[in-house]
Amino acid sequence: MSQFTDRKVALVTGGSSGIGKATAIALAKLGATVVIVADTNLDGLKETVRIIEAGGGKAAYRQMNVSSGAEVGALVDYVVNEFGPLACAVNNAGIEGKPCFTADIVEDDWDKVLNVNLKGVWLCMKHEIRAMLKQGAGNIVNVSSAGGVLGLPYWAAYSASKHGVVGLTRTAALEYAKSGIRINAVCPGFIYTPLLDRITGKQPAVEAALQAASPMGRIGKPEEVAATIVPFCTDATSYVTGAVLMIDGAMTSGKAP
Repeated sequence: MSQFTDRKVALVTGGSSGIGKATAIALAKLGATVVIVADTNLDGLKETVRIIEAGGGKAAYRQMNVSSGAEVGALVDYVVNEFGPLACAVNNAGIEGKPCFTADIVEDDWDKVLNVNLKGVWLCMKHEIRAMLKQGAGNIVNVSSAGGVLGLPYWAAYSASKHGVVGLTRTAALEYAKSGIRINAVCPGFIYTPLLDRITGKQPAVEAALQAASPMGRIGKPEEVAATIVPFCTDATSYVTGAVLMIDGAMTSGKAP
């Protein structure tokens, strides 16, 4: 695996728990200075920084609303001015919304999910790309979902937002391929995260059903997703852009025999 030299700078949204936390820790272990971001979970941000620093890494945290263009722009400016050129960004912040039939979704709930999951990714990319254009290089990884390639009954807003992330990733990758900026997406399946806990209610029967739905017979770990994200942030994948990689134990590949 390529190391990050000269303390290259990485930005991770949704870094207070789950996939974002695991990714921030993995990037720091490779030598990156990691700035982690979340909206409300301040304790989680501090804990991620504590783990990174305890391991000899360097990290900082900021609270930010990813659906605010002013806040996102200010954050990227802070990262560049305080730590140096932005080598990579992992746009992971997301929410699930409330489960219900499509016709029963409350408009405010729809707007909230799309604002965080899709508009938030676009705003982060907008300002990250502008910063990376100035330096002529950079890597961006957007975290979509298996629900970004499949329909998810009762989760229409979430699925629509994650489908949007896939389309946004592919389009931007085409636009900036000659600018030294690589943009890829990952689509995790069922992964042990606080989001999954909220969906299942931590009910053993629901968890067992999810395990049974996986061809591998288990739920994934945040660290397994992080281990797949990190190469996209390094020169190890220098000819890969516009990729949409499933991390779902073959869940979207069809039923196991």
